[in-house]
Amino acid sequence: MSMTNTVHPVPLARRDAIAALLQHRRDALVVTGLGSPTYDVHAAGDRDDNYYLWGAMGGAALVGLGLAQAQPTRRVLVITGDGEQLMAFGSLATIAVARPRNLDIVVIDNHHFGETGMQASHTGRGIDIANVAAACGFASTRTVRTPQDIADTGEHLHAASDGPRLFVIKVAAENPPRSLPARDAVHIKNRFRAHLGFPAG
Repeated sequence: MSMTNTVHPVPLARRDAIAALLQHRRDALVVTGLGSPTYDVHAAGDRDDNYYLWGAMGGAALVGLGLAQAQPTRRVLVITGDGEQLMAFGSLATIAVARPRNLDIVVIDNHHFGETGMQASHTGRGIDIANVAAACGFASTRTVRTPQDIADTGEHLHAASDGPRLFVIKVAAENPPRSLPARDAVHIKNRFRAHLGFPAG
């Protein structure tokens, strides 16, 4: 009896992967999860249409859902981490049932809880977030492992979809220097509202 081992490429560098993906964002509204995903997006370039979440651990995907429903003519891109999405598994079911056609969720997966000491996360023990999303009924899911996968995913971001999509980007377990946007949540909210043409509230 022979066994075949699946060989995966070396995990991607998170900053490089996110910077490469965001080159394809065009005018997509971006919501970032708590901690490292916020630092990664900010390091790629601060923009008024970035909505950084400084709190509400586990809330990124559902904030993205609300934004996608409120702005149906705009693409919404949520960039979050495996730890946050594990904390919010139920959000995948809610998003699948709501079935927005303009929402993409990107999960940066390093198999660790990077914000609390790099403890091993469930994804390093076999939990596959892309499979969970597919089982919930997402229109499409994909696991991204190589620079070419990043390029293909970026090109796919603006393709028409009949429902939400989820992409898991496998990255190395590393803690690059923090790139910190403003920590004033009211300022972040008001500039995001201004970008959308709403008054500060």
